[in-house]
Amino acid sequence: MGRETALALLLATACGDSGDGTAGAGNTDTQASTADTTDGNTAGDPTGGASESDTTVPTTSAGSNSGASDTDDTTTTTGMTATTTSEPTTETGPDTTTTTTSDGETTTTGDTTTMGVDDTGMTSTSSSTGEPDTTSTGEPDTTTGDLPCGSVLKATIRDFAFAHPDFENYGGNNAYKGIVEEDLGPDDKPVYAHPGPTPQTSGPDAFAQWYNDVPGVNHTFQVDLPLTEVMPGLYRFADNTFFPIDGLGFGNEGQPNNFAFTTEIHTTFAYSGGEVFKFIGDDDVWVFINGKLALDLGGLHPQLTDSVDLDDSAAYLGITPGMSYSMDIFHAERHTNESNFRIDTTIACFVPM
Repeated sequence: MGRETALALLLATACGDSGDGTAGAGNTDTQASTADTTDGNTAGDPTGGASESDTTVPTTSAGSNSGASDTDDTTTTTGMTATTTSEPTTETGPDTTTTTTSDGETTTTGDTTTMGVDDTGMTSTSSSTGEPDTTSTGEPDTTTGDLPCGSVLKATIRDFAFAHPDFENYGGNNAYKGIVEEDLGPDDKPVYAHPGPTPQTSGPDAFAQWYNDVPGVNHTFQVDLPLTEVMPGLYRFADNTFFPIDGLGFGNEGQPNNFAFTTEIHTTFAYSGGEVFKFIGDDDVWVFINGKLALDLGGLHPQLTDSVDLDDSAAYLGITPGMSYSMDIFHAERHTNESNFRIDTTIACFVPM
């Protein structure tokens, strides 16, 4: 495994420094800046469709839940209130660099129009100069020994239209396990495990579009998901109105929020021993550690919980304390009327990628 082998040689001591985590509220809104990096400009169903401009209109980022959740299968998240962070961030796409400062102002260089959100929750349109820019801002990482440790997960969001056969066409109350294979694919993507449709998916061709850029089928954006140390040794990202691209891509399509998108995260972490990783949310979620499926919450369902104790699963995952390993997270929001996304973990060191 390329990432963990290279980083393992650098790990002299376990990366347990929690210095970049800040005690505070357990519910944090997604980062304010997104940049559409999709090459194509055609909107429509998976086979293509009518031409549509990628230019976006300023909208508010704060979304509201428009329905009640199924409390039988949910984990209580009482007391968490979504708040909007205003930390400086930099978002980069093909030929595009976007910098958002703490006052909500956004500057973009390149050909892509992006939106920034200030601390009032209102969006602002970025300026575009068309010139290359290498400006980089953001919260500094903490370094323990030779291994850099960060607290921000970099996420790729792909927006889909409801015309896609896998979105808004299924429902359920429980996880449907086995949609993907146990081993991550050679392209670092989940491998569809069936020759045809399942009760929750239309088939391998449509699924292959979920985590790949397909002009005319999806629009791609970059967002930051900051982990906050909510108590000593426990790090959390929690958003029970997880709508990071409202009004962008194909838009909200008549809904109060944009409910049709996928989330893809690739990172590397230091395994010291004793760590736990928990996910709470909806809809599909697959978490791979060291290329092995560690959490399977596939299918359409209300907010559900699953967790993995790294020590208990060490033999299956092929991991050893004192080493670093890959973590790959895949999520899909495929149906109205809620979107919950929460990570709780005692992993203290995620390597920026």
